[in-house]
Amino acid sequence: MTQSELKRETLQTLESLFHWFHRHPELALHEFETTRKIKAVLQEHDIDILPNPLDTGVFAKIGGKNSGPLIALRADIDALPIHEESGLTYSSEKPNQMHACGHDFHLTNLLATALELKKSEDQLNGTVLLIFQPAEEVDHGADKVVQTGILNGVEAIFGLHVNDELPTGVIGVKEGNLNAAVDRFFVTFNGKGGHAAHPEGANDVIVATGEFIGSAQTIVSRNVSPFEPSVVSITHIESGKTWNVLPNSALLEGTVRSYDKAVREKIKTRLQEVTRGIAATNGISGEFKWGDGAPAVVNDGRLTRLVEAVARENHFEVVNLEPSMGGEDFSSYQQIIPGTFFNVGVNSPYPVHNSKFKVDPKAFETSVPLFIALVKAYFEGGRHDDETLLS
Repeated sequence: MTQSELKRETLQTLESLFHWFHRHPELALHEFETTRKIKAVLQEHDIDILPNPLDTGVFAKIGGKNSGPLIALRADIDALPIHEESGLTYSSEKPNQMHACGHDFHLTNLLATALELKKSEDQLNGTVLLIFQPAEEVDHGADKVVQTGILNGVEAIFGLHVNDELPTGVIGVKEGNLNAAVDRFFVTFNGKGGHAAHPEGANDVIVATGEFIGSAQTIVSRNVSPFEPSVVSITHIESGKTWNVLPNSALLEGTVRSYDKAVREKIKTRLQEVTRGIAATNGISGEFKWGDGAPAVVNDGRLTRLVEAVARENHFEVVNLEPSMGGEDFSSYQQIIPGTFFNVGVNSPYPVHNSKFKVDPKAFETSVPLFIALVKAYFEGGRHDDETLLS
């Protein structure tokens, strides 16, 4: 399918759907209206909807008329708790809820791809599983999808994400490391409060907090190889109520980003050790809690080369992406099957997660034809090796 054919046949419907989803954002695990709309569109076009034990999200399939592989295409559907200030005529109708990360684009792209693939379903030499995933931003939505067993038998999975820094329609690819693992930690110090004029009668959690901040920042610089990308950021501190009282407790919260599993575990261990050591030194108690997030997105080389080859064959511009310390739970699928996650440029003047973020809908003229061509190329030989990527 060419860009002009897509524009002539489906662009008006696609734009209408995109506007609807953008006006009706819903937060993670509350995507009920979004789920109903996706199902209605699929049912209208006789696309098979599969059972889903989750409260939100949709699974569907196209193909299966002929023998062949089973592959999956994934889009996330949740929004963010942000009040929209984009100025779009189709801005969010819900206060403090906004599609500020492009998930409305992702799901519309997958819907449009499904409608086009349905037209030639009898000619597909395989089956396409469509995953409209809830709760990417929080609550481990991809893990919930994996736990349903819907991916049993799937041999490859593809996903995309909007990129505000790339020109509209430019495709970004990256073999190997693309997005970092995302973890969260909490530290609580409990001591003995007192008068600020008499610190000798107290056990100062503020001093302990300062020591922790400094020590935590040495973990990456002194315990991790400079060739292993990693970040420790402290983002939330709470302690005290007024100027002349030493408080009883202090809370710190932060995030760790990494790629290597051993580095991820080392940073966790060192943060625990730092917490215990500082607590002991200051005569207070220290509690450390860790929250595992999504693992790192590590793109399968063969599938990534397939995306690049198909994009170039269809005369789309392709660039190589730099690794990001941002996270993406598409990685949960890559833990069990080969997958690749690529970007499409949407030329936004503001970054994702910004109240003024907006995408250029013209990017659909690249993303939808690419998804369709990718499916057909995989079924026609791209599943085997580099020599048959486009055979």
